Parts: sequence; structure tokens; C-alpha cells
Amino acid sequence: MPGPTSGAVCSNGEVMVSIGAVALDRPSRSTAPRRVTILGATGSIGASTLAVIGERPEAYVVEAVTANASAARLAEIARSVGARVAVIGDPTLYRDLKDGLAGSGIAAAAGPAAIAEAATRPVDLVVAAIVGAAGLAPTLAAIGAGSRIALANKECLVSAGQLFMKAAGRAGIPILPVDSEHNAIFQILDGRPAAAVERITLTASGGPFRTWSRQEMERATPAEALRHPSWSMGPKITIDSATLMNKGLELIEAHHLFDEPADRLDVLIHPQSVVHGLVRFADGSMLASLGSPDMRTPIAHCLAWPDRNSVAVRKLDLAAIGSLTFEAPDATRFPALRLARAALDAGGWATNMLSAANEVAVASFLAGRIGFLEIARIVEESVARGSAIAGRRAPATIDEALALDAEARRIAIGLVEAAKS
Repeated sequence: MPGPTSGAVCSNGEVMVSIGAVALDRPSRSTAPRRVTILGATGSIGASTLAVIGERPEAYVVEAVTANASAARLAEIARSVGARVAVIGDPTLYRDLKDGLAGSGIAAAAGPAAIAEAATRPVDLVVAAIVGAAGLAPTLAAIGAGSRIALANKECLVSAGQLFMKAAGRAGIPILPVDSEHNAIFQILDGRPAAAVERITLTASGGPFRTWSRQEMERATPAEALRHPSWSMGPKITIDSATLMNKGLELIEAHHLFDEPADRLDVLIHPQSVVHGLVRFADGSMLASLGSPDMRTPIAHCLAWPDRNSVAVRKLDLAAIGSLTFEAPDATRFPALRLARAALDAGGWATNMLSAANEVAVASFLAGRIGFLEIARIVEESVARGSAIAGRRAPATIDEALALDAEARRIAIGLVEAAKS
């Protein structure tokens, strides 16, 4: 019998540390291949998903793959995994996709409606990795079709969390979080009663500017902001990590995923990016989930859940790491975290507009149109101006969610233009 402190190394390289807790039994392993659809196959999460599937091709059958604008890459992916259908979001690229699939027998389609239709094809799991509000409609369509969701799209929860979770609840669909932090919390909770949870803590590396002053960050370039110290991710999420907006958005996600109030959600800066999440329970015990900073680990967990499959990630060597450090986030140097908490307190209309305005501000920074510190200012002012328009009411339908999103983008674009003049 394990003692009061015990740990176990899982086959996918993850370490589960339990303090004063006993691990729960797992269901038996299934041998049938799982059918998978990948929404957003050409992005960083899509690439990591394909890498995991590529290690165990006998365990998965890929039904459909989608992308927004990379027709040649999408055709290449569809051919490599033997997908039945490939869908490009930009209708003008249909011919390019069809030409790229010529002779393969793989069906081609284009447009947002075709992506939503692909999401409804009968599968065991839909990997929802489309970036931005464009991922909301197809992911809801997949829920309506009864597919289990591996969720990597933040906007589903940040833009329409109440709507999204209600839809999943009605359909009885489990939402498996792909974000490393939420996946860690998901594994720690593992069916434990909500009443036993005292606090959930998400960790953050602190990004490339963790030790920079406000004056230094004022001169930060996109190239510097994209140099994340721990993770290899797409440009938008990398900039969000530099501002700490990513962690703010993750707090909002955690609120919806785990049905926890804001005052029981916390953030710790952890530069080593080894501990991904912690849960403190009412009896004083704390569970932590550890793993190498590699997105293939949480993706492998979602693909195999409730089983586990091996994946070729770097295994943790805690003796080699030597020490793990933690510090509180600095809300003065990184105001985005404060803005996200304020939006969570205000409600679904505010988190929706926060996310949309942030997308505009991040894209503007990457394009060299505004400075790094202007990102948070534009987001804050966009939400403030949008409050009267939103009526301080969470979106009840997808159309309402998309309308709020569009309005926040309009406001943010205006603020970017004003900042340039």
C-alpha cells in the first residue's frame, strides 16, 4: 500500500504526484481503433495530434481534417493519414485543395458550412483545434452529433462558455481539455467530489518577459515576444503567454470546465514548466500533475482516454532538473491577468469581448502596428466601451456570441487605428 506521499510515472511520460490520496481504478483498455476528426489540422495542436497518431497508426482512423487557408499542407496531411474528407475554410482555395487530392479518393470541400458538416461525421473523438471564434460553430456541431470533444479552442469557453457547457451537458458529451494546465486538473480531479476541492491552481512559465521591467517591455519587438522559454506554440498563443493573457483566458476556461467560482481559481508562475496544475483539497492535501513541456502528452491523454497510450516525449528526470520554483504573478507588469479576472467577474459578455479584442490587439502587435504594452490597453478599453452594447448579458445563442465578438473586434480595430495616428 502506498504511503502518505506517492508518485507514479505513466506510459505517456506524465508523473502523477499524490499527497494523502489514493489513485482510482481505470476502465479496461479498448483494442478497437478510434475514429478521429481533426479541426485545425495544420496548426500547432493539429501537428502535435498528427505526431501522436503517427506513433500508433493502428490505434486511430482519421475521418476528416480541416484547415482555414493552407490548402497544399491540408492535402498533404489528408493523404498521409488516409482521411476520408478534407475541408478548407476559404472557399476560394477549393480548387487548390481538390487538385492536391487528385487521384487519392479523398473528398474535398470548402467553406465554414462544410467544416461544420465535417465536424458532424460519426467519430469517437473530434479534436477541436481551430483558433479563434471560427471554432465555435463546428465544435458545437460536433457536440450535437454526439462526438466526444478534445478541446483546444479557447474561444468555445471564453466566448460562449455557458452556452457551450450547457450543450455538452444536454448531449452527455465529455469535454476533454487539451491545454496542458486544464488537462492536468482534469486528471487530478478524476471524479473526486466537487465539495472536496478547495482551490485549483494553474501554472504559467511567465513567458519571455518574466523578468523584464515595464520600460523594457515597452520596447519589446514581436520577434522577442515570440521567443517562449518553454513551449513551441503558434504565434497568437505565444504572444498571449508573453502578456499573461493566455493564463487569464485559462482561468475563464477553468471556471466553465470545472464549474468552480473565480475565487477558488489561482495562478502561479513556475518557470520550469514541469508542474502543470495543482488542486488543494479541503483536508489540506494537494495533488500536482507533472510532465515535460510537450503538448503531445495532454493530446495523447485525450486521444486514449480513459486508457493511456505510450508517446515518445522526453521523460521527466527530477534529479536532473534539481529544483522547481514558484512565484506570484505581477499584476502591475502584466495587467492582462487582472483584465481577465475582471471579465470573469462581469460575466459572459465581458469574457467574449475580452477574447475578441485581444485577438485584434495581438494581430496588430505582430504586424508592427502597436507596441507590446498597447495590447492590454486596447483590450481593456474595448471591453469598457462594449459594456453598453452588450447589455451585460451572456450570449444565449451562437448568433449572439458571434455578434458580440464582431462588435468587440470593430471597437478594437478603431482603437488600433487611433493609436497609430
